[in-house]
Formats: sequence, structure tokens, C-alpha cells
Amino acid sequence: MARFKKATHMSKAPARENFSGYQKFVVAVLAFLQFTIVLDFMLLSPLGALLMPALKIGPTQFGLLVSSYAFSAGTAGICAAGFADRFDRKKLLLVFYTGFIAGTLLCGLAPNYQMLLAARMVTGLFAGVVGSVSFAIITDLFPMEMRGRVMGLVQTAFAASSVLGLPISLALSARWGWNAPFFLIVAVCLAVGVAIVAYLKPVDAHLKLHPDRSPLHHLIATVSNPRYIQGFVTTGFLSIGGFMLMPFASAFNVYNVGVAFSSLPLVYLVTGLFAAAAGPLIGRASDRFGKFRVFFFGCVMTITMVLIYTHMGIEPLWYLIAITILLQVGIFSRMISASALMSGLPAPADRGSYMAITSSLQQLAGGVAAIVAGHIVSELPSGALVHFDMLGYVLVATTLITLSLVFLIDRMLNGTRKPSATGAQPTPL
Repeated sequence: MARFKKATHMSKAPARENFSGYQKFVVAVLAFLQFTIVLDFMLLSPLGALLMPALKIGPTQFGLLVSSYAFSAGTAGICAAGFADRFDRKKLLLVFYTGFIAGTLLCGLAPNYQMLLAARMVTGLFAGVVGSVSFAIITDLFPMEMRGRVMGLVQTAFAASSVLGLPISLALSARWGWNAPFFLIVAVCLAVGVAIVAYLKPVDAHLKLHPDRSPLHHLIATVSNPRYIQGFVTTGFLSIGGFMLMPFASAFNVYNVGVAFSSLPLVYLVTGLFAAAAGPLIGRASDRFGKFRVFFFGCVMTITMVLIYTHMGIEPLWYLIAITILLQVGIFSRMISASALMSGLPAPADRGSYMAITSSLQQLAGGVAAIVAGHIVSELPSGALVHFDMLGYVLVATTLITLSLVFLIDRMLNGTRKPSATGAQPTPL
């Protein structure tokens, strides 16, 4: 207990600095960008109850559809890690965001399961790098004392996709078919891309710090750094549990909990509104009270609510919404605080490479989790899922492991933090 108090006390940081006008723009445009990335990925989960019968596929094939995106993103992240710190981050962001838009368009045009599978792989190749470049930009432009708030605002993209994206997408899919939402994402992406081209300044201060070494040597140096390895392992375990539950949540809500498919937009709308309000508050709490303390709270909430959720039977709609809201609070508390805390691990010259590998590991761990979940869960003739509770037990186990790992990282950062290694070096704003 003494160690816990010491670690959490040392991780406190007053959140007194205010955002400049340009910093507000950066946060806003990266939040919208994350919204499109998250919506594109999350879209398959609520569409699962509609897409599986439409394409005549089962849980195993659906799990492969989800994991193909993850594996592609993971592969791209590894390939990009060597040169991620050798270019202006704005230019790198635009190149891969363009590829992401093209892949999403292919998803909307896919006529069958095989073509959709191929299109998801193309989309994943670019999406994984886009996310890593975004978080590298955050780490470059914002000091550690502000990153909790920034992560809280940017990570509300998950909630915004629930509040706005998923209900609209579900309505479009119900009226014009499962592929209609992908065209909506393309339209939003084009607007975000124009804003980035027009107003985002070059992000190239890291180029002055980068040593003269080949991309391969840079990649090897990053993956072999003991300090970074702790972050990589933690990231992998953070990703496993959530990827197991998410792809099958809509099918579980419809066929096990008894919620009508037409009510799913309301579930995502209400829970998303609460999550959108909670995200910035969690970010502020991370900066003010300590990132590990908020992460600990999130772990307790996640374990409690996931055990309740995965054991639910036929329940009223209000009960499902209440449980989902509390589960989202736990998940967001872990996600925001961990992202802000571990952003202090890489040195400025290694941030792009570190973030690319981290993004890659998130996707690879999620891909493995989705495939494993597809084999654990089976489907009855009625559509109900069997062994869904086993996925909850896996999430509990990974949550306990990450709690220990994040505690060690928090103690290490507070004991060895140096401005050159963890402090942001903002470019003139």
C-alpha cells in the first residue's frame, strides 16, 4: 500500500496550462481523424447481427473479417516503424490517410464476403499507421502535464462514433444495406483531409534530433530498448480483452439479452453520450490526480462490469444501457490514462517509431484475440451465442496483468524521468 501511495503521489501533475488557439485546432482535427478511424473499425461490430446473415457467414468467418483488418494494420505498423521518424509527420499522415480513404471506399463497393475481406485488409494497411502518426504528433506538441486532457479529448472519438456515427450508420444500413455506412465515412474523411492540408503546420522538429542511421537500424534500436519493451508488452495485454468482446457485442445484445436490432442505435447513442462527457473529465483527472490512480479505478470498474455484462440473460433495455455505460467508464479510464502515461516512454527522436510499433502490437494482439474469440464463441440455431462468458474471464485476467505492468511503468517514469526523454519539445505554436 505504501508503494501504491508513493507511485500515485509522484505521478500527480497540476493541469494549469491552457490550450493555445492552434493547439485547440490540432486537438480538434486529430479527434475528427480518430473518429473516422475508430468508426471504420467499430462499424463491423454493430453490423455483425445484420452482416452475418446477409453474407451467409458464421462467427468464425466474421472473426476473420475483423482480424484481417487488425493483422494488416499490425504489419503496416512494423514496416513503417523504421522510417516513421525520418519525415515530416504531417506529410506522413496525409499519405496514409489517403490510402485509408481509398480502402474504405473499396469496402463500400465490395459485392461479397471475399471482396470485403480483401478491402478490409487494404484499409487496415493504412489505418494502423495513421493512428500512430496522430499520437506521435500529440506527444511532440504537448507536454506530459497536458497529455491526459489531450488524450481524453482525442479518445472521445470512440464515444463520438457511438453517439453520431454508429446510430446513423445503422440507420443507413437498415435502409440501403450494410455497405452504405462506408460511403458516409469516406465523405467525412475527405473533409478532415482538407482541414489537415490547409491548416496543420509541419511537424518536423524531431528531424533535428534523429541520428543518422538506416531505417532498419532505427527499427532494431527501438524494439530492443528495454524501456520500450515494457510499453510494448503492456500495450499487447491492454488490447487482447477488448478485441475479444467488441466484435460479438451486438449479436450478444440482440440474441442473448433480447434487445431488438432496431433498438441498438439507442443503446449506442445513450452510452456514447455518457462516454463523450466522461472522456474529457477522465483526461483532466489523469493530469490532476495521477495517471496510475485513474488507471487503477478503470481496472476495478472494468472487472466488475464485464463480469456482470458477460453473464447477462434476457434483460430490459434500460438495464443493458446502464451496465454498458458503467463498462464504458471503466474502459475509457484505462485507455486514456494508460495512453497518457506511456507516451512518456519514448525519447523525442524515437516517438514515431515507438508509436508505430505500439499501434502494430495493438492491432496484432486484437487480431489474435478476434480469431480466438471466434473459436471460443459458438452460435445456436436461434442466433444466441454460447461461451460468451469465457471471453469475460479472459478480459479480467488481462486487466489484472496490465494493472501490474502499468504500476511498474508509472514507478519507473517517476523515478527516472528526464526532460530529454519524456518531456515534450513543442514546436512554435
